[in-house]
Amino acid sequence: MLAFIIQRALQAALVMVVMSMIVFLGVYAVGNPVDIVIPPDATIAMREEVIRRLGLDLPLWKQYGIFAWNLLQGDFGRSFIYNMPVLELIGGRLPATLELVLISILFATVTGVSLGIYAGVNPESRIAKLIMGLSILGFSVPSFWVGLILILTFAVHFGIFPAGGRGETVMVFGVEWSFLTANGLSHIVLPALNLALFKMAMMIRLARAGTREAMLSDTVKFARAAGISEATILRRHVLKLISIPIITVFGLELGSTLAFAVVTETIFSWPGVGKLIIDSITVLDRPVMVAYLVLTAFVFVMINFTVDLVFALIDPRIRSGRQKS
Repeated sequence: MLAFIIQRALQAALVMVVMSMIVFLGVYAVGNPVDIVIPPDATIAMREEVIRRLGLDLPLWKQYGIFAWNLLQGDFGRSFIYNMPVLELIGGRLPATLELVLISILFATVTGVSLGIYAGVNPESRIAKLIMGLSILGFSVPSFWVGLILILTFAVHFGIFPAGGRGETVMVFGVEWSFLTANGLSHIVLPALNLALFKMAMMIRLARAGTREAMLSDTVKFARAAGISEATILRRHVLKLISIPIITVFGLELGSTLAFAVVTETIFSWPGVGKLIIDSITVLDRPVMVAYLVLTAFVFVMINFTVDLVFALIDPRIRSGRQKS
């Protein structure tokens, strides 16, 4: 097990090094932040001073070297626009994104797996066909369109939920959370639902396919022959058999939802990291853009690393097979 962990950790480190290079070079090629940071009426001397202060006069390889060295020390640099440490800037927006993502992905997983198992156990029922039809709709409709429809329906027409913003927050362990207040919870319903629909559709189809396959397995047949109830079979056997693909999708979707909540946060004016990165792209705030993309890559790498470890704990064949290879 130790050799497996070391192997995966080295692979994760290599991926992060390569990703940091790609991100840095890609962001460097996008526009010139000096044109935005410096006012149009600035003198040549002022312009040269700002370029020198921001380190943009150095060769690209040297800029990356400074960035990588600071990154190893946990320093992501300072924002060109906000003039504050990037990590502090992102950290102030991260709780809003985290609570939105966690609520949406948990809702999507619990609801999607439950509906998918039902559709897999009763494939010919009308409810199962309705569930699968809704899952196709969840795949097909763009999230920005769904968000606008949710606002028009539940915020404008019925006036049940707010159209945007985060609402009231409460401080817990030095961090502000909105889902712990009634007003904040009402603000999070629509964006969380919008963010969860696509993930829920994916979970429904994955759970249904896994359940249909598991119900035909020898394990389930022997359990039925032994007189075990259907509820117990679903809980003890079917869930275990379909757990690996569900854990895989859960991990990947958690990372993708955290990384790509930009559209939802923009539509609902949710003050999270996604909205911050959109604003930073608009003003070419390179340190914020690079930090966001590097942190996003780090989240994906760590999630994949964790999922691999969970696989190894659930199924020893995976661990032994990878160690032999």
